[in-house]
Amino acid sequence: MARWENGPGVLHGAKTGIPVEIAASYRARTRGLLGRDGIEGALLLTPASSVHTFRMRFAIDVAYLSRDFTVLAVRTMRPGRLGLPRLRARHVLEAEAGAMTRWGLRPGLRLGVEPVRRPAAGPASGQVHEL
Repeated sequence: MARWENGPGVLHGAKTGIPVEIAASYRARTRGLLGRDGIEGALLLTPASSVHTFRMRFAIDVAYLSRDFTVLAVRTMRPGRLGLPRLRARHVLEAEAGAMTRWGLRPGLRLGVEPVRRPAAGPASGQVHEL
């Protein structure tokens, strides 16, 4: 089983190169999109099988994903709603309303998520130090 960490990533599927924020910790999943006015790309909540839009400022698209990132269902949710839990869902992908239609996400499509590794601390790359 993959061990996920909070941070940036890239979503591959119908369209490639969609930026995604990975929310793997309890705190990051709980915060989700609350307090935001929008999002570029998507937010991946993992593990998760349901979401709500209470106190959200905008409507969102929600894709419920299986363990192997196959799209189980796609829904649009207005603020103030409670999504039904999906028994087979292991991950939930959130984006601004209309985004998933533009990306071609639909049930049965298998996605891929690639975490973007942050550079290790140390000298900036490209710098050469001479003695």
